[in-house]
Amino acid sequence: MNPFQYTTCTDIDSALAAMASHRDAAHCQARFVAGGTNLIDLMKERLAHPATLIDINGLPLADIVPTDDGGLRLGALARNADTADHPLVRTHYPLLRAAIMAGASPQLRNMATNGGNLLQRTRCYYFYDANVPCNKHTPGSGCPATQGLARQHAIFGASAHCIATHPSDMCVALAALDAMVHVRSVRGPRTIAFAEFHRLPGTQPELDTTLAPDELITHIQLPPAPRGFEAHSTYLKLRERASYAFALVSVAAALDIGEDGRVRAVRVALGGVAHKPWRNVPAESLLVGQPADKASFKVLADAVMADARAAGGPGVPESSHGNSWKIPMAHRAIVRALEMAAAGIPSNTGEDGARCRGEQPA
Repeated sequence: MNPFQYTTCTDIDSALAAMASHRDAAHCQARFVAGGTNLIDLMKERLAHPATLIDINGLPLADIVPTDDGGLRLGALARNADTADHPLVRTHYPLLRAAIMAGASPQLRNMATNGGNLLQRTRCYYFYDANVPCNKHTPGSGCPATQGLARQHAIFGASAHCIATHPSDMCVALAALDAMVHVRSVRGPRTIAFAEFHRLPGTQPELDTTLAPDELITHIQLPPAPRGFEAHSTYLKLRERASYAFALVSVAAALDIGEDGRVRAVRVALGGVAHKPWRNVPAESLLVGQPADKASFKVLADAVMADARAAGGPGVPESSHGNSWKIPMAHRAIVRALEMAAAGIPSNTGEDGARCRGEQPA
């Protein structure tokens, strides 16, 4: 690990000023650090080289409070475990709880923050090897994944420059729930729609988000969810082992079903399939007004998967199509997740996650 300076801040303005002062010096790169569950790993692997770490754990950004419109405000420094266990999350946003409980391990959930979860780097065998050329390490050096092992890589939105996938479970649920990300810098505050927060690789795969280097996430805001989502949502995570593994494919699904058995509202977001949580809003509209049954769910899945391409899509050589199995897997996962949501089953991992914390399943 490279040497670095370390400083702490106890209020937002001083943290932003500290970041601005370091970024004024061209030779100095600073990073905010809270739980450090991804950043410190990157530093150990020589993939991140901040000259200064600004510890923000003392900032007053850990509250989880209801908003005036009936939504929920999640502090950026609230720990993932505390967020999942919060009574308002349990009651009104069970989809978010299920996704968080499906992620990482109890130890990591106890340390990781909501803001930090959003800033996880994309996962790729080649990116996490500092000795391998990678466009994320050095722009223009190439993407070895397109010629090598592409088993866990993207089937949506990739480019010839990068086929990595976003790893977060929490973010898949936030995408489905139409969250908003609130950030601040010395220039002032701004709000980013969750769909615009993470980005596709394009020709700049080194950029995972649209967050400016000197901006600080202060909180995540959830709008009021359709009432039916409380009873009919699920997070389905398919992975290679039962715990502490990234998703091969995951689906966050929520339904509002009328008394006539027809769908009034639906949200479907996928994880493990793109450089960002993947959502196809036009496809969701196909289910509105339709019966909440397997036949209707297959129509939605057909529409979502219409643009899927093995190993990412146009421009990626045929030789790298080691993930073609993800396409039928994702299609079946969408249908299965919607069936689970309709039946009121919150996740396929919830009991395991609860046992890890010594709880009774919710």
